[in-house]
Amino acid sequence: MKNLKYYLAAILAFSIWGFFSLVLKPLHAYASLDILFYRVFSCALIMLVISLLFKRQKIKENIALFQALPLKNKRNMVWLNVGGSILLTANWFSFIYVMNHVSVRATSVAYLVCPILTTLLAYFLLHDRLNRLQWFSVALSCVGCVLLSYTSISNMFFSTIVGLSYACYLISQHQNKGFDKFIILNFHIVLAALILIPFYPSFSGPLPTDFKFYFYVEIIAVIYTIIPLFLNLYALSGISSSRVGMILNINPIIAFALSGLVYHEPLGILQIFAYGLIFLAVIVFNIKQRIN
Repeated sequence: MKNLKYYLAAILAFSIWGFFSLVLKPLHAYASLDILFYRVFSCALIMLVISLLFKRQKIKENIALFQALPLKNKRNMVWLNVGGSILLTANWFSFIYVMNHVSVRATSVAYLVCPILTTLLAYFLLHDRLNRLQWFSVALSCVGCVLLSYTSISNMFFSTIVGLSYACYLISQHQNKGFDKFIILNFHIVLAALILIPFYPSFSGPLPTDFKFYFYVEIIAVIYTIIPLFLNLYALSGISSSRVGMILNINPIIAFALSGLVYHEPLGILQIFAYGLIFLAVIVFNIKQRIN
């Protein structure tokens, strides 16, 4: 059962994200870019303060570890983390836009597509091995997503963009080993903030004055960004990208339930059947997996 803690970390991370709409929907009146700006800037500030107060020794150790790497490994590590920051920024913006300007259900579909993309990318790029039953589960997921696309091609397009950006992030960070996960996440978020700063003066709206905006942004920053991303990186250090990708289906299943029960988005028989197929695919993928 030595890998149980990594599975639990992944399950908790994606369960938290499943309830993201509860704190994001109240901000639907604000522009997606404004939410993104303040979310990233807040996360960067919080993590920098934590690192400088409690992680100074770890920072020194990680800098020494990086300096000891061969030149080629240094370059790979830099590109790995710079690329991770860019992918995270793209995923956050696309997710917020789709959630508040397309539909909650479209974001749930995005994270149904994401496990398929993650599994396929892990197979071709990381050489993760899949058995016949797992390939069958991937095929079931594909059929479910195709059925969902019939209800709205445009929604499927937006869902694929969101899902692909996060799938690429998962794959890239599976190779990001040997360094403190909190420091790595801190680097990703601070770099994301630096990427966004030049765009802030031209693309941000008026400075929000409503306390509600900052209240929800801080909840998003801590509970829906820092904590689940840290748990996600921790899970990737112990189990394969394809398994983390399939566990990710917890997120859209919760979001799917909320879209109907809380936001009363219309739900057809075809959609129910498609989600049922994908849920079955998750069970099939893990049916003979043993947490060892």
